[in-house]
Order: sequence, then C-alpha cells, then structure tokens
Amino acid sequence: MKLFGPRGRPTERREQHLPEQVPVEAYGNGGFRFGGMSHRGSILILPSGVHGWTALTPADITVANLALVLAEADDIEMLLLGTGNDLVPARRDVTEALRGKGVKHEAMSTGAAIRLFNVMLGERRKFAAALLAVD
Repeated sequence: MKLFGPRGRPTERREQHLPEQVPVEAYGNGGFRFGGMSHRGSILILPSGVHGWTALTPADITVANLALVLAEADDIEMLLLGTGNDLVPARRDVTEALRGKGVKHEAMSTGAAIRLFNVMLGERRKFAAALLAVD
C-alpha cells in the first residue's frame, strides 16, 4: 500500500515507536493519545516503549503478532490485552506462548486495560499492554 503526504507526494511507511512507557491520555476514533502525540491504529506499550501494532481485531491477537511482547518477556510480569469494545479471551496458543515465557496476561476491554495500565505504570510495576484501537 502506498501512502501519500501533502500535495500528493508519496511518503514512506516507517516503524512507529516512542522509546519510553507513558500513560495513555485518551483513546477512541481509531487511535490513542499518549506522550503529547497521537497515533491512529492499535499499539503495544512495552518496556522498550510505545509501538504501532498491526492488529485490528481480537482475531489478530496471535503469537506471531505478539512477537515483540515475547521478545521482551523477561521485563514483563503482566500483559494487559485490550480487546476492543468487548472482552474477548486470548486464544489458547497465545496463552500457552505467554505462559511459556513467564508472562501472566489478562484480557479485557481496551478502556479497562488503559485504566489499569495507567495505574500500574504509576506504581512502576512491570506491566505491558497490547491495545486494539476502538472507534
């Protein structure tokens, strides 16, 4: 897919990454606001920072799509899975992969995951979040 910037000039798609964990200030309209910036689409908030995430629906929460989470598992005690407007339990293979790396997880709506993540971040707990964007 080709992206176009101002005046129809092609732009290149880059990996989106803020190199620190920050609270989520707002969400909705298909994106998030954090660290004084906004991002359209889903996000991962990991010890390495906030990353753009390609997942769009709960079905997209797969072991492959959580590769970055699994790579940082040594620094994560708990992963909050924000599954959109509704709670959708994680697939068995995702649960097993996370458990195999010693990462506990909890699935909940994206709004609930954001609220809990922000509290845990304030307590300096080793939490991470995988958040699906909602409208």
